[in-house]
Amino acid sequence: MAHALDQRLQQLLAYYFDQTAIKPLFFFTLAIVFILFGLSIQPLPSIIDGYWTILISPSNLITDYFAVGGIGATFINVGSLLLVNTYLIQKRVSKISGPLLAAMMTVMGFSFFGKNLYNTIPFFFGTYFYSKYSGNSLSRLMIAALFASALSPVVSIITFGQDLPIYLSMPIGIAVGVIIGFVIHPVAASFLRFHQGYNLYNIGFTAGVIGMIVTSIMLIFQWPVTYTIETKEITSPYITLLFICLSLSLFLSGFVLNGYSMKNYLKISKIPGRLITDFVTELGTPITLMNMGIQGLLALSYVFLVGGHLDGAVIGGVLTVIGFSAFGKHPFNATPVVLGVFLMQTAMSVGSPSSTNSLLAALFGTTLAPITGSYGFFAGMIAGALHAAVVQNTSDTHAGLNLYNNGFSGGFVAAFLVPLLDVIKERKHNNERTR
Repeated sequence: MAHALDQRLQQLLAYYFDQTAIKPLFFFTLAIVFILFGLSIQPLPSIIDGYWTILISPSNLITDYFAVGGIGATFINVGSLLLVNTYLIQKRVSKISGPLLAAMMTVMGFSFFGKNLYNTIPFFFGTYFYSKYSGNSLSRLMIAALFASALSPVVSIITFGQDLPIYLSMPIGIAVGVIIGFVIHPVAASFLRFHQGYNLYNIGFTAGVIGMIVTSIMLIFQWPVTYTIETKEITSPYITLLFICLSLSLFLSGFVLNGYSMKNYLKISKIPGRLITDFVTELGTPITLMNMGIQGLLALSYVFLVGGHLDGAVIGGVLTVIGFSAFGKHPFNATPVVLGVFLMQTAMSVGSPSSTNSLLAALFGTTLAPITGSYGFFAGMIAGALHAAVVQNTSDTHAGLNLYNNGFSGGFVAAFLVPLLDVIKERKHNNERTR
């Protein structure tokens, strides 16, 4: 009997995963789960009104869609965007590796606070045009296309926030999104050298620079770029349970695929995580899934240990941590960064650790996890502490048009800290050689 159950479980998991990749069906299923959850938690007429409100909101950082359209409408937004993105991806790739997995989970996370179908689609068109112009395969550009929607508030703010007739504002907003989707690819490739791959959110840094330029241009034309930021504390046990179940499901799927064991999991601790690190390719799907599940549970635990709440933005942070746990992050390189953020926030009063902004700094601050992996525990703590301070001031430069503000901050921290750590490391190495 037990053997038969195990065979059925293995067959079920085989629909979603194999040893070297995650299949698109996983995301199709997750999208349906989110849509059904949304339909079950909010009346349909209210969902329709709420979803429309989400589509026409400025969506600048931090716009919590729970506050804008309601919980149910937000989950409909997340599920519908995930369905479309998965459809577009599976037309080009049959299996999802670590980088693409991180991109999909990140977009899903930010669909809780800033991304929707209207303001993200133009970036895909820009990517398509860049593919034709540059001769690059579209499949190679899809990861950056997904991450490029970091600047989705640009499309929404131009379309719905400038007091222009919709027949003018909509074409302008879409056109700007298409242009950004075109230029972000070569710019991101160049900026990777700025932080040497120690900031996992490279597109976040790139989007911050582009957002700064767009903000400056809008101000020249006297177009408003700032709007009321909405957040809403969520204490629903159903939402908490949903994301605990998601994390547990990922861990248990990997555990079963790994022969009901944690064998080889600790190998992940030896990997620094510097861009580009694909855990799916290097360690296989089972280890990656277990890492994603563990990281999800750790992220949720941190939120509740410091007294935080799962509002839309914080959920986005948790999902991004889960996604990048296939692409550079693991407990051994991420924990020191979180600890550094926490200590800076408590010791120097750089925000209450339980506030939304502070939680985002801790969760997204793990973009600097490769610094821990390359230079050690205390270097990771220093990176986290610096990030907690710097991220407080970077959003003003792009007026919240870049949703990946922590990636923008992380780029500066890495660019500043890594050369200093290299000097210390080299000095230590030279001293050991002369002994």
